[in-house]
Amino acid sequence: MAADTPAPFEVLLTAGAEQDLEAIFDSICDTDSVARANRVLDELMAVVESLARFPERGRYPKELAGLGIKEYRQSLFKPYRVIYRVAGSQVIIYLIADGRRDMPSVLARRLLCAE
Repeated sequence: MAADTPAPFEVLLTAGAEQDLEAIFDSICDTDSVARANRVLDELMAVVESLARFPERGRYPKELAGLGIKEYRQSLFKPYRVIYRVAGSQVIIYLIADGRRDMPSVLARRLLCAE
């Protein structure tokens, strides 16, 4: 596709996903450096932006697929997981989290209780 061709999907971040990015940035700043935090944030945003062209490439999160829930997908920038749903021509990002966390609990709180 040419650079000026509009992406087929519009990518939206929920307020929770935006807060996730801020928390990841702050955490890396506290434990490492601002430069590293900026690099990680840039990589995560590249993953998010890539979903505008290829949202179906993501796999179903195993924690949700095991429950028979296949409306959400994930894309990875290890150890981070970007959890999203395709709705018509939109890709809605619900969660950006460190995959080393207790993901069943995080997913239940953010996705299953929010609807």
